[in-house]
Amino acid sequence: QVQLVESGGGLVQAGGSLRLSCVASGSIFSINVMGWYRQAPGKERELVATTIGSGGSTHYLDSVKGRFTISRDNAKNTVYLQMNSLKSEDTAVYYCNAHIAVVAGPGYRYLEVWGQGTLVTVSS
Repeated sequence: QVQLVESGGGLVQAGGSLRLSCVASGSIFSINVMGWYRQAPGKERELVATTIGSGGSTHYLDSVKGRFTISRDNAKNTVYLQMNSLKSEDTAVYYCNAHIAVVAGPGYRYLEVWGQGTLVTVSS
């Protein structure tokens, strides 16, 4: 019904940059929160960055502040994560997450949706 598709992961050297993209598609009425999580091997999934509402209030994990930037194109139902000055500890699978109001009959209902994940590997 609704899906998130991520792209942009890959292998990069420490100090380099990558840009992740996530597109939401389906019977979307509106999108409230869009964000990125990551999970490194042997660790729990953690919230990296979120953008809330169409106004774009943003929040970041302390360890990525000043290096990562989350942005959103509401017209395209897309969220981006620009990652600069990458470090080996940023290596993880990055997951897109969104809280979406979907069309349901005469109204709508809210879903939390996850992408399939994209691997980011930072070599030192």
